[in-house]
Amino acid sequence: MQPSETQVAIAAESWTTEQAIANLQQTDDPSTRYYAAWWLGRFRVRDDRGLEALIEALRDTIDRSPGGGYPLRRNAAKALGKLGDLRAVPALIDSLTCADYYVRESAAQALEALGASQAIPGLLALLDGGVEAAVRVPGKPHLVQPYDAILEALGALKATDAIELVRPFLEHDVPRVRFAAARALYQLTGDEQYGDRLIAALRSPELQLRRAALMDVGAIGYLKAVTPIAETLAENSLKLIALKGILEHHLAQIDDLDEAAIEIMTQMDNLL
Repeated sequence: MQPSETQVAIAAESWTTEQAIANLQQTDDPSTRYYAAWWLGRFRVRDDRGLEALIEALRDTIDRSPGGGYPLRRNAAKALGKLGDLRAVPALIDSLTCADYYVRESAAQALEALGASQAIPGLLALLDGGVEAAVRVPGKPHLVQPYDAILEALGALKATDAIELVRPFLEHDVPRVRFAAARALYQLTGDEQYGDRLIAALRSPELQLRRAALMDVGAIGYLKAVTPIAETLAENSLKLIALKGILEHHLAQIDDLDEAAIEIMTQMDNLL
């Protein structure tokens, strides 16, 4: 009898690198393979055998969810995004065409994390049809494409050719997609109007949207957002993450501590 998913998750905490790689390569127990992929990413294991096993897992056809998805592929893509090894890029680009929405989402996020500008054409292809095509899948809790992950990746990868394709998504009816478009356009143009849209989103009536906006302003390092972040009705832990992102972005552009950096650190101290 195979162990339960909970038992596997508990056991995974004490695995060695050798065990994790062996568990990913075996095909008898899907839960163990799933957690092995997670483990290699969680502990950022830089081992050629692990890398090869994760890349191979992106092509797995055995582990299927009841809805037809590929859970192992999703975890493998997430892990590869954390390992920082560009040898995974071609396989991740191939995964952008996977039938599983969540595999495409994880692949886009991984390619963003890897700074893989060669993925831009594949990401742009997922925007085919524009906003008019960006509709919900009947019977599913998501749109036809993971638009927020795609837009965020295009912004981070400095895909300036995508500006005119991204701009219409500012008017999409899903707030998270609008936020992602504003985030990308700020990164691609430096125009403060897009950062200001995210500041306005910090006052959204829904907590989940305020949380998303916090992560977005932190990711783009929008200096004007420091005080609005501190005043956002959300968990201090998330506000600290957002402020840390802005501080890191700002420090990368200056030689010595300035008034703005000190203000950010003061706001962070006040939240502790």
